[in-house]
Amino acid sequence: MTRAALITGGGSGIGAAAARRLAADGWLVGLIGRRPEPLQAVADATGGRAFPGDAADPALLAHAVEQLAAEAGGLHGLVCSAGAGSPGTAVDQTPQGWDEVLRVNLTAPFLAARAAVPALERSRGAIVIVASLAGLRAGPASVAYSAAKAGAIHLARCLAVDHGPAGVRANALCPGWVRTPMADDALAGLAERTGGLDAAYAAATRLAPDRRPATADEAAAAIAFLLSDAAAGINGATVPLDGGAHVVDAESVAFLPDAP
Repeated sequence: MTRAALITGGGSGIGAAAARRLAADGWLVGLIGRRPEPLQAVADATGGRAFPGDAADPALLAHAVEQLAAEAGGLHGLVCSAGAGSPGTAVDQTPQGWDEVLRVNLTAPFLAARAAVPALERSRGAIVIVASLAGLRAGPASVAYSAAKAGAIHLARCLAVDHGPAGVRANALCPGWVRTPMADDALAGLAERTGGLDAAYAAATRLAPDRRPATADEAAAAIAFLLSDAAAGINGATVPLDGGAHVVDAESVAFLPDAP
C-alpha cells in the first residue's frame, strides 16, 4: 500500500529534504509552498504532487488532503514545515510582523491539522510539526518567533491528547540551527561580523555539545522516523534536534575549557 504525506513548506529547506526522504521510503508526497517553481522542482524530483499556495489557506489544505487521499487510498502523514521569522522585541516588533509570524508558524499548522485529522484518524496516521529550539528557550529579539514556536509545540501536545484515542500521533520536532536558506538569511548579519556563513554557523553553535549545525537531511531522517511505525509509541513528544544545545546550562558555560 502506498502511504501519502502532505508537507507544508515543501519547496525548500527541511520540508524539501523531508519530501526527498519520504519519497525514497516509498511515500507519495504532496507539497504546499508559496513559490511555484521550487515547489514543482521538488515534486518532479520526488514523484510528488505540488499544491502551490499559502500553507494557511483552508481551501488549499482541504484540496490537497482530498487529492492525496484519493490517489493513495488515504492520508497517512502530515508534516508542518512552513516557517517565517521577523526579529524584534515586544517594543519594536510591529503588530503586522507579529501577526504574520504567528500565522505561518502556528495558525498554519492548526489549519493543516484541522484539514488532515479526519483522514489521519481513518489511517491511524501521524503528524510532525517542525517547531524550533526557540520554542523551548528564549533568544534576543525573537518575541514573535519564540512565542509562535512555543505554541506549535503545545499544539502538537493538544493534537496528541485529542486525537490519540483515535489512533493519530502528533509530535513536535525542535531543530536548533540547521543549514537551510532560511537559516542563512537569519545569520546574514552575524556572517558579516564573523567573516562568512561558515564562521557564523560556528559562532551560533559554539556552545552546543556537537559544535555544529544540523543538516536538512538529518531533520528529514527524524521526521521520517516520527512518521514511521517504529515510532508507534511516541506521541505528544518534543524532540530536540540541536546537537545537545537544549541541555546546556547558561550559567555554567563560563566553566567550559573553550568558553568565549
